[in-house]
Amino acid sequence: MAEPRRVLVVTGSRAEYGLLQPVMAAVAAAPDLALQVAVTGSHLMAGFGETWRTVADDGFAIDARVDLALADDTRPEAARGLGRAVAGFADAMGRLAPDIVVVLGDRYEILAAVTAAFMLGIPVMHLHGGERTEGAFDEGIRHAITKLSQLHGVAAEAFATRVRQLGEPPERVHVVGTLALDGLAATPRLDRSALARALDRPLAGTPLLVVTVHPETAMAGDAAATDSVAAAVLAALDGFAGAEVLFTLPNADPGNAGVRRAIEDWVARAGGRAAAFESLGRQRYWSLVGIADAVIGNSSSGIIEVPHLGVPVVNVGTRQQGRPRPPAVIDCPAAPAAVAAAVTRALTPAHRAIAARRDSPYGGAGAGGRVVEILRHTPLTGLTFKPFRDLPCHG
Repeated sequence: MAEPRRVLVVTGSRAEYGLLQPVMAAVAAAPDLALQVAVTGSHLMAGFGETWRTVADDGFAIDARVDLALADDTRPEAARGLGRAVAGFADAMGRLAPDIVVVLGDRYEILAAVTAAFMLGIPVMHLHGGERTEGAFDEGIRHAITKLSQLHGVAAEAFATRVRQLGEPPERVHVVGTLALDGLAATPRLDRSALARALDRPLAGTPLLVVTVHPETAMAGDAAATDSVAAAVLAALDGFAGAEVLFTLPNADPGNAGVRRAIEDWVARAGGRAAAFESLGRQRYWSLVGIADAVIGNSSSGIIEVPHLGVPVVNVGTRQQGRPRPPAVIDCPAAPAAVAAAVTRALTPAHRAIAARRDSPYGGAGAGGRVVEILRHTPLTGLTFKPFRDLPCHG
């Protein structure tokens, strides 16, 4: 009997792990696959909740830890951390000898893992490529990961077209759907009273608002620019005096420290009607979103998952620019009056009715199973050789 194919899954953040978890579970359950897990990025940072514990609590053995060892949240330090991570992944992959590496998305620590795999001649399957997020430097990183990868599992045909435009062989580009909906479908949700006890919150404000704001990292490292979304959202929230406002704090992107300070200062001024959480975990987060009156900020979850719960979304600024929009999403610029108007509109019966239809361009669950079938049946011999596929030129 042949040895199981060793599949190394790399995860660097709480949000991306929520997408990868169904794939990891399916790989672990497949008799002809052997799961390996590497954690990196904010999973290993005390200031971000050490969310590697969530991976372990879900029953996954952690085979490698690659620490970015960041001293601060500046771009130069992120670049140095990327270099340290390339070296760390080279060591880890040399020890684990995976047959294929699986990564998702567009973060710089994932670029480090893929760079190491490329240099070691290990094939990579990249999930959720071909998308656009023009307000984040993740945009360029995502396409770089695509070019260093040999297999692609994308969320929609429009994204497959974009990956093929990058010269990828069409037979290696698979439309599997969005993994976000697998995790959402598989997560049992707490009722309001159980969630209130779990969060030690009343959950009685009118409205109940959930807010997640990340830095806009495409803004050339300008701290004022990266903080502008947070400033606009917080100023707008001053006008909703009866609201209960619950924040999830930003990820480890450059510029996160200023955003975090602004949120924590606002929560302190707001008193008992607001709270900020480092990491809620999947069950508490989706339970909270499911009972919220609106979700506000610039997270990809507001574009992809939240509309499937029938909840209105206010997307602020340009971080998610380029992603297809469900009707539940209201876009607005990073200006206090614009955010306030968008939140007011999101809370109207008319827009709540639109959101309740749960229309979305992102399909349904089942992507994880499709990814695993590709991992099981794709021949790996010669996979690292990847010819560039030219497209016809029309002018």
